[in-house]
Amino acid sequence: MEPLIRMVGITKTFPGVKALDGISFDIMPGEVHVLVGENGAGKSTLMKILSGVYQPTSGKIICNGHEYNQLSTKTSVEEGIAIVYQELSVINELSILENLFVGKLPEKKFLGIPIVDFKAMEDRAKSVLEQVGIRHSPATLVGDLAVPEKQLCEIAKALVSGAKVIVLDEPTTSLTTSEVDRLHGLIRELKAKGCGIVYISHKMKELKAIGDRITVLKDGTYVGTYPADSLSLDDIIKLMVGREIKGTYFADKTADELVKNPVIFEARNITRSDGTCRNVSFELHEGEILGFAGLVGAGRTETMEAVFGAVPKSAGQVFLRGKELDIHEPYAAIKQGLGMLTEDRRKLGFAKNFTCKENIAVEPYIKESTAGGLGGFLDESKENKWASEQITALNVKCTGPEQMTVDLSGGNQQKVILGKWLAADSEILIFDEPTKGIDIGSKSEIYILMRRLAEHGRGVLMISSEQTELLSVCDRIAVFHGGELKAILDGRTATEEEIVRISTSEQ
Repeated sequence: MEPLIRMVGITKTFPGVKALDGISFDIMPGEVHVLVGENGAGKSTLMKILSGVYQPTSGKIICNGHEYNQLSTKTSVEEGIAIVYQELSVINELSILENLFVGKLPEKKFLGIPIVDFKAMEDRAKSVLEQVGIRHSPATLVGDLAVPEKQLCEIAKALVSGAKVIVLDEPTTSLTTSEVDRLHGLIRELKAKGCGIVYISHKMKELKAIGDRITVLKDGTYVGTYPADSLSLDDIIKLMVGREIKGTYFADKTADELVKNPVIFEARNITRSDGTCRNVSFELHEGEILGFAGLVGAGRTETMEAVFGAVPKSAGQVFLRGKELDIHEPYAAIKQGLGMLTEDRRKLGFAKNFTCKENIAVEPYIKESTAGGLGGFLDESKENKWASEQITALNVKCTGPEQMTVDLSGGNQQKVILGKWLAADSEILIFDEPTKGIDIGSKSEIYILMRRLAEHGRGVLMISSEQTELLSVCDRIAVFHGGELKAILDGRTATEEEIVRISTSEQ
């Protein structure tokens, strides 16, 4: 059987860096070919070459028997290739129907004049939306959809184009367990119809569940391609990172011992007028990492937004080392020693048009400002000091402080975001989904950094939707349901089943 796509000897060089070095990769009909590697390994660069966004420095691409030195975006689509990127490209201001047919409106003749065939569009849209599990009318504005539905809309767009090769880049990042199951069912249907699927994910368990073959990249080089059933999860991780990854990141002390330490941060009866969190109280002790578990919308992030002042609280108090804080907006939180690493890293975590140095300098400037942020001076020598200290301390992989943050890998972007809070000397750090979209090696680095911060007296609060992550990092885990904190568990003895049971029950 001939491959649908063959990429042979693909090399891509950017100024000062070789992103890909002689990579070969193929996609067979009716298979899921998993592509793995740490952030910066070259996965996205290789797929951007396949989609025509980048042109290779050397190598060739063979599509359906046609050989190319490079593809344009137009040629890639014509060859039946569709890519669903992790960063969604839907247009919120358009309907689902309009999004599905952007750039490819079907036409019919009316009195010899070509016009848009809306009937054909609607019929095709209804069929595809039913296939991917979107139950909204095609006339629904995409801006009114939840993030998981927008992701499914992207997949529907690929199906409308009649693609024979579909690349899914982190397709389950924002999906619930049931939505993941539905997506995997859809992938199996597409396989049965002869489609080739490239599946990129940092969620290790998914790879074995859905993949037929696994190709591993490391630092822009080809490590190997293996039958999925021939590798254990540990094998995949070793091939990706070249080292053992720790399984747990607990403190030396047990949870029972840690709660005897002084309380460094306390929230009492935090309540929001919208009802998304009610009477939430917790204590954070010196040296511990306190995790927050629960379903999306259960009150975890909602509580932290109220604590940080991003959303007003209607009741409740916040204390830092016994002193009550007066927080009504994020500026006050920053001035009083709180920092928050938001879930949406690219939208809320850093300024896309800022360098690493400029992003790191933002929070310490706010901390030093006066008159509600209106007073203060820029100081380039301070910026250089803050940036160089954090880049070195956090081992940020960048060309230097002047590199644009947006050009870094996800793990290194997260380190820059952490760096700005550390440069501002934040005493309490709220991590909301800190490893979302980050590879296994970078995750390990983030966990180690969090533990080191806790050991050195910083307060660490961690929100995560991944129970395995919470159970390997957090000393205690606060479980939410329906806007309320239902239980606080010992991280060493809790189980995934216990967390799920509490987070889904009314008890």
